[in-house]
Amino acid sequence: MQDFATLDALVGHTAASAPSRVAIIVGALRAGIGVAPLAPSSTPHDFAAMVGDCGAKILFMDETAATAMGSAADGPRRVSLDDSAWGRPFGTWCAAPGTRPEPVVIDPRWTFNIIYSSGTTGTPKGIVHSHGLRWQQYGQMDPLGYGPEAVTVLSTPLYSNTTLVCFNPTLAGGGTVVLMKKFDARGFLELSEKHRATHAMLVPVQYRRIMNVPDFDSFDLSSFQMKFSTSAPFASELKSDVLKRWPGGLTEYYGMTEGGGSCVLLAHEHPDKLNTVGCPMPDHEIRLISEDGKPVASGEIGEIVGRSPVIMDGYLNQPGKTAETFWHDETGKRFVRTGDVGRFDADGFLTLMDRKKDMIISGGFNIYPSDLEAVLAGHEDVVEAAVVGVPSEDWGETPVAFVVLRPDASVDAAALRAWTNGRVGKTQRLADVAIVETLPRSAVGKVLKRELRDRLRL
Repeated sequence: MQDFATLDALVGHTAASAPSRVAIIVGALRAGIGVAPLAPSSTPHDFAAMVGDCGAKILFMDETAATAMGSAADGPRRVSLDDSAWGRPFGTWCAAPGTRPEPVVIDPRWTFNIIYSSGTTGTPKGIVHSHGLRWQQYGQMDPLGYGPEAVTVLSTPLYSNTTLVCFNPTLAGGGTVVLMKKFDARGFLELSEKHRATHAMLVPVQYRRIMNVPDFDSFDLSSFQMKFSTSAPFASELKSDVLKRWPGGLTEYYGMTEGGGSCVLLAHEHPDKLNTVGCPMPDHEIRLISEDGKPVASGEIGEIVGRSPVIMDGYLNQPGKTAETFWHDETGKRFVRTGDVGRFDADGFLTLMDRKKDMIISGGFNIYPSDLEAVLAGHEDVVEAAVVGVPSEDWGETPVAFVVLRPDASVDAAALRAWTNGRVGKTQRLADVAIVETLPRSAVGKVLKRELRDRLRL
């Protein structure tokens, strides 16, 4: 029988609390306790729902995070990581030095962690990972260099599966993890140089900010063996810049926290395939299906579904949602539906077109926002762009672009719209362009297109 501990992964807004957070995670797992790291950026309503959903017995937080959550932080036994009056001080809650824990034999079926979805499409869902699933992921630990000499710098939050993909195997291999309190590009480079970093997990927007540091080339990054990226689209020109100027390999993962089939692109080995997310990993099967759930013909576009030994047990307490996320082939094999649309090339490399829900249907034609975003990115004044569909009486939907410009940009919204529409097909033309300072993003760098659509409804 397992218990569950809930950890607010950004508890403690000082570097001193980081070892405590790691100790809680590792100690709980070794004791057979499932861990549910929660985002302190959640609304109090969602936070309370997640605490109740996972059935937490102990809640670890600092006073700042607890204050932000208000009454949502009430309920389970409370342990204060900053030794504040909010809960029992962590220092006195821990066992006395020299205490020997009782040995626990871990059942591979036991829950390792519950990762709550980002909530970008609604109320977060608890994704359950078993010990056996996590151990499957560590099977590739040695080829990636996660041994005792590994030094991994991480700046994404511990409640994100993106972080855990590197955090867990680094510790399992006896390596060193350097946790940044908050990401900033120069700080990352300074820490990497100081600690002779060998590994890093960064989301694409972080790579862009790092590569734009004016004196990037002055930092000694020669110790790097491998860099990783996942969670958001990674532009081919940015991958190329990383390969050219940053020592060590570059690996891009494509997959879901729910598991299923994943692809990997070893960009340093396939510089001619940077527009793709690579090929299915060993023992991973990826298929493309049509709207009616039938496999599509070779070379055609379809929704990406995948299966592998690494598949979540399901969404916690949500059997209906769990059933919806699986697709079964004619033999009964279970695949995870990604909600992404893609196409395989002749060499078996997968190109992502877009999120299925983000595809725009205008006048009966499918418009993929990523195609328009790629065109916009080609303008010398554009830093980044996101395209969403908005209702149209004439066409059903029509595309609108939100664009971040360079500080010295000379183009305006009208000129950029005309420039773009002159380079795309008639059915793809933008209805409008909005210039914004930044694009709204999740903690792991995903553009929150739902928020952009909401702006247009105001």
